[in-house]
Amino acid sequence: MNKALRIARREYAAQVRTKGFLIGLALAPILACGGLVIMLVMKDRVDVVDQHLAIVDRSGVLAESLISDANGRNDEVTHDQDTGKKVKPAFVLEIVEPNEENPDQQRLELSNRVRNRELYAFLEIGPDVLHAEKKGADRDILYFTDNPLSQDMRQWLWWPINGKLHEMRAQESGFDIEEVRRITNRLNIETMGLVSMDESTGEVEAAQRSNEAQAVFVPMGMMMMLFMMIMFGAMPLLSSTLEEKTRRVSELLLGSISPFSLMMGKLIGGVGVSLTSLTFYVVVGASATTFMGVNDQVPYDLLPWMLVFLIAAIFMFGALLAAVGAACNEASETQSLMPFVMAPMMIPMFVWFPVVKEPLGNFATGMSLFPPFTPVLMMLRMSTPAGVPTWQPWVGLIGLIAFTLFSVWAGGRIFRVGILMQGQAPKIGQLIKWVIRG
Repeated sequence: MNKALRIARREYAAQVRTKGFLIGLALAPILACGGLVIMLVMKDRVDVVDQHLAIVDRSGVLAESLISDANGRNDEVTHDQDTGKKVKPAFVLEIVEPNEENPDQQRLELSNRVRNRELYAFLEIGPDVLHAEKKGADRDILYFTDNPLSQDMRQWLWWPINGKLHEMRAQESGFDIEEVRRITNRLNIETMGLVSMDESTGEVEAAQRSNEAQAVFVPMGMMMMLFMMIMFGAMPLLSSTLEEKTRRVSELLLGSISPFSLMMGKLIGGVGVSLTSLTFYVVVGASATTFMGVNDQVPYDLLPWMLVFLIAAIFMFGALLAAVGAACNEASETQSLMPFVMAPMMIPMFVWFPVVKEPLGNFATGMSLFPPFTPVLMMLRMSTPAGVPTWQPWVGLIGLIAFTLFSVWAGGRIFRVGILMQGQAPKIGQLIKWVIRG
């Protein structure tokens, strides 16, 4: 064991003393969350170029009203009331007389105007939109655009169009329009958290409004941090083992230490690297959240679980990566084996959103109790406002420990054989034989 600890100290020092490790500490959060940061920075930066819309109103009842509503909208929201700076694009509407003889030709001409950027989009209103009880193309409202992802104008059009149609239908039926507006007035539904009790005082605490962004980004942040720590600790074991084998350093080491102890020393060193990185991020993160006044939104009580899951994951994936490095003779040979190790590491990153959306669902529960996925997905579920039943993390941990022990045992048997073999490219079937036969 003493020799394994010496190997661990050597592995740890070899990684944390390099400039690459320090650069990685700085760049990893940027690379992992760069898209989120850019989205938050850019969320208020919008294109303020005016958007021109052509209206082909075959009903003859909506176009003038839409232009009036657009002018009112432009006066209210396009400029900041305090600074006068333009903050949103104006909607500039123009009426185009319908071509009843050849409507397809008119649609083509307007489509070409959109392609030439003379128009942002064009709207075609069916001739019988006023009568909701009828069905068919005569009451269709069609919005033509080459940019379907930009929905601001289309979503705005929904309100004045339907508002005007409701008003005209009420007048046509002889109803008082103000009474109709009162009856059809819609109310928003506020999403609230759950009522709780202060254990120290016994008083019931009122529910707080739910923060959807917090419900998504806090679990995602915890998941990404754990994933980065696993990558910090486990991935270097592949390259370091392969390098020692190709340079025949491992042959010298095996003269004084057993293959399993050598691998264990590398795994312990990988754990040390991950814990160093985790400590750094926790300190920096705690300082940042304290400065921003959002400490109460970060589940610091889950850090012990993160620590346990991290150590188990480093041993589980690190043993497999070290085994791959020992079995291969050069970096190109690892490409055929890496998918078998990387797939269990990456799959949780592909399914995280369905899991965080329904953390107590059967899919989320089953995925998080599958040992290779347990560290990342269980941490993700535990970080959600709903949490998880108390028994599930413990059951997941038991399965994770059992699978980790198997991974270390299997990786050790591959490591013992592969570290001294030269010249033969490994195959997955051959590695399985090494696990079974030793």
